Amino acid sequence: MLPYRAATTADVELKKKLWAPPFDARFPNQNQTRNCWQNYVDYFRCQKIKGEDYAPCEYFKKVYTHLCPGFWVEQWDEQRESGTFAGKI
Repeated sequence: MLPYRAATTADVELKKKLWAPPFDARFPNQNQTRNCWQNYVDYFRCQKIKGEDYAPCEYFKKVYTHLCPGFWVEQWDEQRESGTFAGKI
């Protein structure tokens, strides 16, 4: 058995960096594709409604950046810019 070791500031900093999205009961399955999509859309809806400087919107961005593959986000960003994005923002 390992001896108890008090948390150091390095441990606290590491925990801040190792963030994972919390469980969302709307998406109980292993496949998190819809969760990714919903948080992407929610982020831009939040910005549209509350303004780009509204800090709580950043939660949605944090979640979708952890769940979504980067190439999906790039495609969706391009589609939003060209006006062909399938989501309702």
